[in-house]
Amino acid sequence: MRFPRTSGVLLHPTSFPGRYGIGELNDEAYRFIDFLSDAKQSLWQVLPLGPTGYGDSPYQCFSAFAGNPLLINTDKLVDDGVLHPDDLNDTPDFPKETVDYGWVIWFKSQKLRLAHERFREGASELHDAFDQYCQENDWWLDDYAFYAALKDAHEGKVWTMWEEGAAHRHPEALERWRNDLEKEIQAYKFWQFLFERDWRNLKSYCGERGIKIVGDIPIYVAHDSADVWAHRELFHLNENGDPTVVAGVPPDYFSKTGQLWGNPIYRWDYLADSGYRWWLDRFRRILTQVDVVRLDHFRGFEAYWEVPGGEDTAVNGRWIQGPGAALFDTLHYVFGELPIIAENLGLITPEVEALRMRFSFPGMAISQFAFGSDTKNPYLPHNFTDNIVAYSGTHDNDTTVGWWNDTASGSSTRSKTQIKKEREFVKKYLNTDGSDIAWDVIRALMVSVADTVIFPLQDILSLGGEARMNQPGRPSGNWQWRYTQTPLPKDAIKRLREMTEIYGRSPEQEAE
Repeated sequence: MRFPRTSGVLLHPTSFPGRYGIGELNDEAYRFIDFLSDAKQSLWQVLPLGPTGYGDSPYQCFSAFAGNPLLINTDKLVDDGVLHPDDLNDTPDFPKETVDYGWVIWFKSQKLRLAHERFREGASELHDAFDQYCQENDWWLDDYAFYAALKDAHEGKVWTMWEEGAAHRHPEALERWRNDLEKEIQAYKFWQFLFERDWRNLKSYCGERGIKIVGDIPIYVAHDSADVWAHRELFHLNENGDPTVVAGVPPDYFSKTGQLWGNPIYRWDYLADSGYRWWLDRFRRILTQVDVVRLDHFRGFEAYWEVPGGEDTAVNGRWIQGPGAALFDTLHYVFGELPIIAENLGLITPEVEALRMRFSFPGMAISQFAFGSDTKNPYLPHNFTDNIVAYSGTHDNDTTVGWWNDTASGSSTRSKTQIKKEREFVKKYLNTDGSDIAWDVIRALMVSVADTVIFPLQDILSLGGEARMNQPGRPSGNWQWRYTQTPLPKDAIKRLREMTEIYGRSPEQEAE
């Protein structure tokens, strides 16, 4: 699917400012949408919206269908009558620039449980809407809420370490657990209802302002998730429920041992025989939440790197053929032409590109990967094709200022000769001295032929490496960044709007 000539901003909701320690779907979220609208932006890209597990990564969620209750608008709960103003008097003095997840989870869990208690007591007018929500979403909500309640009952352990009847879904045990945990199950359903309401309201506001939301589907799901617990037949697991093979990527220039992700791998033969029903459900769900879908690790749909379970590295893996066109033919048959962005970074073969081009999915280009080789590098703006989405960086990259300073200081793992060569090339290519490097890159992408360009908010604010969202391989400190400037600077709005209009990417120009 071809997209019109547009631009947008990448920002995950956890990065909004606010008093409760983490970004929420509250007034600050609406102010951010106003910022996008005032700057003539057409797209807002987010990371996966699910409830996060160990490491707080949105790419390792407890469910591929549920929303993250930490994003629920706390102040709205007071308006609903399920919290009183005095209930929030003990709000801690949370850090403003980062998310302290342990502290936030402890605090918000207390308030959400109190809100559910009040809801059960009838102190709200939400009951009819909640009942309707549960009926419409029972096809995924029942499994997720039951799994989450069972996980709490087993002190947060991985589901394979639960009591045998719960772990292996023995009918008699499940009935007993369901009765014992009825209140807890209902609480998890209630929090999903609140998240969904807050997200739908914000999405509607985006639509009114002409903003489309770009969501994210990771190809794999976490082993410790409701998806694997409830649908073991979809994955390569042993009798205990542990993966027999896991996902990763092979050794390459950047890593001698590859990357061992550890996610269980799908039984694509079973999924094909079922008409890819689970994947149809996954797309049906996300298309209620977003307007455009970024498919993470698109190359894995053509062929994926399979590593035996229990390996310490990804070295001893092998390439296995993925579902290929059959999956996307099925999705196209059910949903029509899909608004998909294919994340085609890394080791991309002609077969992967043929699959992407068969369905006209735009690929991705990252500017930070552009300057390390020669003038034929496909990530250089003069080599762009039109059907791509060009980024100054993603959640896995340093900010543009951080990247430039790293290149300049020589703290990179590359040789000094490589660093010097790249730095000099950047200066010549962008005609810059580096003093305004983030906006130099933004301009270069704006003027390019790429149909779509997207910039992390950190680059629009010219922030350094301290604002990096994620550094793969870093043991801690990821997914924590929040911005503090509220409202966002008027000069950034003006500058972004002017570039958007000059280079023909504004909504008005799109409609012409």
